[in-house]
Amino acid sequence: MAKRVTIKEVAQQAGVSYQTVSKVITGKAQVTPETEARIRKAIHDLGYRPSHTARSLRSNRSYTLAYSWPPSPRDQANPILDQFLQSMFTEAEQHGYYLLTFPYHADPAARVAAYQDLIDTGRVDGFIISSVEYNDERVLCLLENKIPFVAFGRSNPELVFPCIDVDGGAGLRMATRHLLEQGHRQIAALAWPEDSRVGNNRLEGYFSALQEAGITPPPDWVVRGEGRVSFGFKATRRLLALPPGQRPTGLVCLNDAMAIGAMHAAQERGLQVGVDLAITGFDDAPMVQYLNPPLTSLRQPVWEIGRQLIQMLMDQLDTGEQPDPLCSLYQPELMVRASSTGQFAGFENVS
Repeated sequence: MAKRVTIKEVAQQAGVSYQTVSKVITGKAQVTPETEARIRKAIHDLGYRPSHTARSLRSNRSYTLAYSWPPSPRDQANPILDQFLQSMFTEAEQHGYYLLTFPYHADPAARVAAYQDLIDTGRVDGFIISSVEYNDERVLCLLENKIPFVAFGRSNPELVFPCIDVDGGAGLRMATRHLLEQGHRQIAALAWPEDSRVGNNRLEGYFSALQEAGITPPPDWVVRGEGRVSFGFKATRRLLALPPGQRPTGLVCLNDAMAIGAMHAAQERGLQVGVDLAITGFDDAPMVQYLNPPLTSLRQPVWEIGRQLIQMLMDQLDTGEQPDPLCSLYQPELMVRASSTGQFAGFENVS
């Protein structure tokens, strides 16, 4: 095995003290550009790599952040999650950190135990959480332990913690208004279960847009279930079986998977999506523009959110203070395509 290069050997070659080399590596030194360039060259020429263990002992940090998320159905890809993870990996690396992913347990007690174990053993410096719900046990655990964390999503108003969220209510309001502008008055919604905080937030936009238009949707126009293609298919079949005067001509879905299922159900009935039944999704997964017809959907700035969450967490770790503002609300963007207009304008991002 090759002998490990030490920081003192780097210092000797660069003609500086080993303390100066250490501070340059950690970004805490104020040296001339020439001195820093000399140190960087010595590091490169000698092939020096800092000892993670020694660095952790000196700083009392693990240089690791933790993230866990609810698993997607095995038969359903999640490209939005991939964007979110990649943005966090990239930003964390810029700060010299790694992201530790760990299992998400369905049982709340086991879920909290996994977080508590990472806290008690000091394996991570902070957490990122997502899919935040009402009275979220992870939020309560992290607040009680006073460990730095950030969240993609809000919870109860009385639970105060650093977060970024997408205004799902504004998104569904945009989608519903868009269908109203297309002349639709009978607009249904494929929604998540009633205990879903995110789902309820999005539905607020649907109801408010219809109320503005003087429309009160009957109870059977809101169908709740899992955010899966299979649910979207079955729920839309049920809606299309309603008598003609009660049958929706427009449909807003709380995610793209349900919208894809809805499109298949409409096409099975021989309906033209975008003309006989207008459909919108939410998330704007990369491939939905290539469906037939391309899907109108609400795009979330997922990459920017992942990057900002890591930056917020790093600020907490570096300063010990909470971010200002504590919570930021991002607006989604409605990407209008043929599934809601019947007008195909060509594929995007294709040269």
